[in-house]
Amino acid sequence: MRSPFCLPALFGINSVMSLSTALALLLMAASPTAAAEPAFPMNFDLSNGSTERQTPYRTGNHGMESHGTASDFLFSVAVPDGTYRVTVRLGASDAAGDTTVKAEARRLMLRNVETRKGQFIERQFLVDKRSPVLIAPPANAPGGTRVRIDANDAKEFTWDDKLTLEFLGQPEVSSVRIEPVTAPTIFLAGDSTVTDQYAEPAASWGQMLPAMLDNSIAVANHAKSGATLKSFITELRFDKLLASIKPDDWVFIQFGHNDQKQQWPQTYVDAATTYPAYLHLYIAEVQRRGAHAVLVTSPERRNFDERGKIKDTLGSYAAAMRKLAAEEHVPLIDLNADSRAIYEALGPDVAPSAFNDNGNDKTHHDNYGAWLLANAIAEQIRARIPALAPHVIAPAFVPSRPPSAAAVAIVPSARHSSQRPAGS
Repeated sequence: MRSPFCLPALFGINSVMSLSTALALLLMAASPTAAAEPAFPMNFDLSNGSTERQTPYRTGNHGMESHGTASDFLFSVAVPDGTYRVTVRLGASDAAGDTTVKAEARRLMLRNVETRKGQFIERQFLVDKRSPVLIAPPANAPGGTRVRIDANDAKEFTWDDKLTLEFLGQPEVSSVRIEPVTAPTIFLAGDSTVTDQYAEPAASWGQMLPAMLDNSIAVANHAKSGATLKSFITELRFDKLLASIKPDDWVFIQFGHNDQKQQWPQTYVDAATTYPAYLHLYIAEVQRRGAHAVLVTSPERRNFDERGKIKDTLGSYAAAMRKLAAEEHVPLIDLNADSRAIYEALGPDVAPSAFNDNGNDKTHHDNYGAWLLANAIAEQIRARIPALAPHVIAPAFVPSRPPSAAAVAIVPSARHSSQRPAGS
């Protein structure tokens, strides 16, 4: 006799239906508010006067953000977490254009793409999109269900349900196509000198790096202003990163500015002991998942001595990282050394032009400084990491001969803030 508590009998389901199918249907019925998966590829007409250019963004849909200007604009599309190939068709039949494209929190994707009147150019790039959501741990297990984001994080076009594109300069955009892809990814773990700064004039090398690479590799910047090796773990940012990496992905790790602060007792790590110990942990967790760790020494602060040389404030941490990279046989990008060469080449009078807050900030960079450091990173990738070298499209860069600010001239984003990034 069939038990009266058999699921098919209880719910009137035909006995030929499997129990797993019945459970799946039951779960679907219990989740009527679950959002339907979007249909890909997504295609949008963003030409002047199009409906999409006139429609404000609606949660769970797509449309224009309110942070644009008379010429520049931001367009968002609700999509699940993942990596997306974005294809933009730039140009217009009735006007010339000079279009710069940024994604999410001001990640530079395309810079100054010029189109003549009647000319159209198609370009592609990859965008990492993520939300704070984490897979819930099992019952009674430690952990959390969300990355611990703060009020500043919430201001960014990063930790949300949408992919945001920013079109700047003299933008002429015909259309945008968005489709999910699986691609090799460079993940970034670090602090304010790495993170995607959400507003002008601050900027970091991590948000410039995508423009140095080809369109077959993604950059997922998980860095956070004020972060340390310890806080990156306790805020579950490292969990989010580890949950996203695939075998043969890359994780660039740069910490030091805030870790060295003894006045921050909960996150301080000693250069000789706990600093390399935590870096060992990061490397082990990355390698356990079949990915590759890369250590990046922290860029120096802009403090000149009377001889025009940069004073040492991070030397013991940079030395500890160099030693550990050799012991662990992992690639090292010595940004500490390159930053010194860049600042000293610019000199005490010009170097402030590469820093946030008109040079009053001696730690955080502006677009120009971030561009210089990202070029230094790209050049060291080309020289030190053979597997990634083919992805570098930036021209050769010599830190002791940096280009001028006028030669770089990155179009600023619409969002501005006088708040200095956390950390120092």
